[in-house]
This record gives sequence, structure tokens and C-alpha cells, in this order.
Amino acid sequence: MALPTVLLPDTRDDIIASREDDNDDEVASEHSGSIKASKSYSASNRSMFVSPPFRYGQEIIDCFSASTKSLTDSVLEYPIENGRRYCNETYHMPNDEAEQTRLSIIHQVYLLLMDGQMTKAPITEDVKRILDVGTGLGDWAIDVAERYPDAQVVATDITAFQPSGGIPSNLSFQIDDAQEEWTYTEVFDLIHMRNLSGAFNDWAGIYQDVCKHLRPGGYIEIVDFDYSQMCEFFPNSYFTIFIGATQAAADKAGTSCGTAHLKRPILEKAGFTDITTTIMDIPVGTWSEQERWKRVGKMWLVSMLETLEGGSLRLLTRQAGWKKEEVTDLIEKVRHELVAEDKRPYTPVLFVVARKPVEES
Repeated sequence: MALPTVLLPDTRDDIIASREDDNDDEVASEHSGSIKASKSYSASNRSMFVSPPFRYGQEIIDCFSASTKSLTDSVLEYPIENGRRYCNETYHMPNDEAEQTRLSIIHQVYLLLMDGQMTKAPITEDVKRILDVGTGLGDWAIDVAERYPDAQVVATDITAFQPSGGIPSNLSFQIDDAQEEWTYTEVFDLIHMRNLSGAFNDWAGIYQDVCKHLRPGGYIEIVDFDYSQMCEFFPNSYFTIFIGATQAAADKAGTSCGTAHLKRPILEKAGFTDITTTIMDIPVGTWSEQERWKRVGKMWLVSMLETLEGGSLRLLTRQAGWKKEEVTDLIEKVRHELVAEDKRPYTPVLFVVARKPVEES
């Protein structure tokens, strides 16, 4: 079975301007072992970026079929705040083109980390139903639907992006808020959640819903990272000030950032067993001596530079009372620190897989 194409853009603009494949040379990570990028289907060349004014015609509404929430005008009227577009009045991450670029770059990095595979959960080729919560652009959902063509894949998010081209017939998109009542009538074999740190104020409740909607023996996979773990590389810096301020604002909003939601006790309390955690390190910047990983580190750095404003602007202006200019001034200082070549930082990424117990007969 062919694996998804891994793209390695040199700059942020590359991922917008081009979707051409890179070579498939094998590469050894200095932190995470051997990684191989592989070529395959043309769906990986799809463009997911939406130009202003981000309006929806019937063809886009059709793409989000069988939704648990109808695509009413109120759902699709996204607020603009401090020059960024958001999906609603509460979630702190934007959904504009800069954010879409960031998500696309991160997906390519994950493909490299995962050796082109879609999940660390031990699912088999005969998997029947997969749910991707907080799908964003839908990159993971599209790739997993291609990888498992006999499975029904459902991708949900609180915002609607416009997938263009290469949408598998076994994939459906839904606009849905995972914090509201789950209304699925059939259970899933795998429920996948990635990069949702700070998205929910009640992870315990989310995990209970996940467990309820998994078949006995089904799996949950949660993937996340925490930039605060990089503070050791930047002592007494603007970076540590930025991390501290952003975390405090998130705590005040009731949606703490970080990786506390990945800890074993919260999953065990929800009923999960066989919990495993895999930590993989991504170099930040071009400090790696291996040319291939130097480019991967550059991709991750570009995504991180995009994250600085997207992940903090609404939090700091709303929760901490900062002015936009104060936020952007601090971000500029942090950017200078991150691109300095006298550091060798990396970001730990956590992959947590847990299983719903098999019911006794």
C-alpha cells in the first residue's frame, strides 16, 4: 500500500506556491531513529488554502455532508480580531490562511516523524471506522482514508476549511464541537486527536466521550507538543517570558496549554488501559549536521514562527489585557532568539495511545 508523499519546502512561501514532491532518500534522525519519506498518490498535491473573503458555495457545503451541526450562516460568519480570523468567539487559535499554512507544514513534519505511517495505534488493514477530532485542514483524515480505503473516516472540526481535490469517497467532513454532546450512532475502531492542546476546558469529559464511542478493544491516539519544554535552551530570555505569559493567559481562560492532558491518570480514570507514550524530538532550525534534517528543522522552525502570533494574540489581548502592539513586539524579540544559530533546541512531541478494554463475554 502506497504511503503519503512527504513535502519538504525550503520556505513558508514554498508550501503555498508549490505541492511538488521531494525526493525519497532515507534519513536518520539524531533523536528519533530512521525516517523514510515516500512518494505516492497525487492527492498529496492538493491545495487547501482559501482566499478571502472565505465565502461558501453549495459545493463546499456538500463537502461537509452528514454533519452533526448544519452549516448555517451563523456557523460560517467568522470574526476578525486584531487582523486575524477566528472560528468563533472563544477558541484562541485562528483559522485564516497563515494558520492553514502552519497546519500544512506541521502535517508534513509528522509524516517524516512517523515514517510515512498514519498512526502508532496497532490498527489492522480491516479497520472499519476512524474518527479524526479537530481535523483542521483534514490532511491527516485524507491521508488515512487513502491508506485504509475500506474504512469509513469521519473528520470533525469547529471550523470549515475548503478541501479542493483529492477527497476520498470514504471520507466525510462534519462541523462539530467535541465539547458538546456526541451524537454518533456507530462506534469507532480508532479516534485520533492531534495538536489540540488548549482546545478544551474538560479533557476528562472528552476522554469519557471518546471511550463511550469506541468499540471494545478500540484505540484512542492523542498527539501533542509543548513549547515550554524548550525553555531550558533559552534561560532568562524573551522566549521564557512569552511562554510564561501565554500559559498564564490560557490558564485564566480555562483552557490550559501544555501536555497535562496526556498523563496516564486522566486516561485511566476515563476507562482506558494499555496506555503507551512515545516521545520523538524535532530539531528546531538548521543546526543538524544532516542536510535532510536541517531542512526538516527549518520546516518546524517556520511553523513555530507562525505559531507565536496565532497561539498568543487572542489569549494575551483578551485574558492579560495586552495591546496588540505589545504582543507583536514581544513576538519579534522571540523570533530573533529562535533563529539565532548559537542554540541547538528541539521540541519533544508526545504520541499517546490507549485502548478501551475488551468486554468479557
